[in-house]
Amino acid sequence: MWSKSEGMFAALDIGTNSFHLVVAKPVETGFEVIASEKEVIRLGHGSGDMKLLEQDAMDRGIAALTRMRAIADVHNAKLRAVATSAVREAQNRNEFIKRARKEADVEVEVVSGIEEARLIHLGVRHAIAIGERQMLLCDIGGGSTEIVLATGENILLSRSFKLGAVRLTDRFFATEVLHPSAVGSCRKFVRSMLSTIEPQVEQLGFEVAVGSSGTIEAIAKLIAKQNKQPEPKSFNRYEFAANDVSKVVELLADQPTVKQREKIFDLESSRADIILAGAIILEGIALSFGVKNFTYSDYALREGVLFDTLQRRDLLDHPDGVDPALTSVRQLADRCDDQPAHSRNVAKIALSLFENLQKKLDLDESCRRYLEAAALLTNVGVVVSHSKHHLHSYYVIRNSELVGLTDREIELIAQIARYHRKSVPKDSHPEFALLSETDQHIVRSLAGLLRIAIGLDRTQDGRVKKVSTRSEDEQLMIFVKATTKLDLELNLYAANERRGLLSDVLGTKVKIVAIE
Repeated sequence: MWSKSEGMFAALDIGTNSFHLVVAKPVETGFEVIASEKEVIRLGHGSGDMKLLEQDAMDRGIAALTRMRAIADVHNAKLRAVATSAVREAQNRNEFIKRARKEADVEVEVVSGIEEARLIHLGVRHAIAIGERQMLLCDIGGGSTEIVLATGENILLSRSFKLGAVRLTDRFFATEVLHPSAVGSCRKFVRSMLSTIEPQVEQLGFEVAVGSSGTIEAIAKLIAKQNKQPEPKSFNRYEFAANDVSKVVELLADQPTVKQREKIFDLESSRADIILAGAIILEGIALSFGVKNFTYSDYALREGVLFDTLQRRDLLDHPDGVDPALTSVRQLADRCDDQPAHSRNVAKIALSLFENLQKKLDLDESCRRYLEAAALLTNVGVVVSHSKHHLHSYYVIRNSELVGLTDREIELIAQIARYHRKSVPKDSHPEFALLSETDQHIVRSLAGLLRIAIGLDRTQDGRVKKVSTRSEDEQLMIFVKATTKLDLELNLYAANERRGLLSDVLGTKVKIVAIE
């Protein structure tokens, strides 16, 4: 799968506290880092829900994206940018996404908390190599903390908590001088949040606890210094005791101001103000789940994005050959679709049409996954009601925790499924109007293919064996062959009734006929 001809690629982690860029090149074992960049932006603020991105924070963010885009361009690297809790929770996130696209030429993927956890796990398991031992993974970001329980590649439990170092600093440590009750209040809050999964963690158990992120690295460095250990060149796989985390909390809390913490513990100013909250979160994880020792992972979200990108480009095998996105899609279909065999038939036909028309429609190869997922999920809305089930399908897909997919990809899949019948996409539809011009073309094109595929399985028995296309007499001909000598009249009639959207996208007439 790996090829020396493959070019550079880059991952950009748009976090609540900082932005991280990694530029890499594919190698047989995964990737080799060529360049990296970090900027503390403090994009998100707020003691509760981070409802709005402030204009000055957005300005700082866009300027940083512009610089990081330039670094990726220097290496001719294809950039993939992933945004987490600050952007995920902001009501004005579309403004930031549009500005990123227009001003920095960066397409931002907003990932759910569950998907963020999956990507972090993907990066971490490559960094610490613990084999099949059961792992408790925690990643403390600026806006959220992700908890994962996994055995090897298999994720058993995944949760995202609104417990971030920046978020809790804003809530409990916003005053210039530390309030006497602040540490105790923060500790109680963290334990109350984590208590919701204590029974599950206890039942599942774990053999090793792993921590990732800049906050945990900073705590590990403090512990090493306090224990008078020589600082290693890399803290990856560095082990430290949970008891030492509690000692760090007390040491930090003994200093009533951020400036004192910064000076005494030799911390960067961008870390000194949030490290106390981060340490309390890590301490809470240890106490809630009975952790005795932590192992630090130098890999986290951005490295997970790199590995995930390699898998998407078929340069690295998916664990056990499984695509987590399609696995998640099939699981949702199994729960909600009352005719899954019909949806699988439709997906097969739709993908065959895609192979024939991909170039003519000017679609990227990634669109294949969107079409397959949308076809498999077309009818999940029937779990709500058969009436207007296309609208319900949009809602079900949009509000399901589909792993392996970004927020943008879930939106595209939901809209493709939504337009499999009835009205075609229109600018008067709010969700469709919010899409970029490129994404509107993707939805229109793939929904056009999906409509015809649904028509070609009108008998719902998979009798269509093969489809092929050819342009002739200024129209697109779609030729259909049956698996047996079964009649295709109803299927052809239904497909021709649904050809209008594809015809509009292609700007030519479409005709669907049977061949022997």
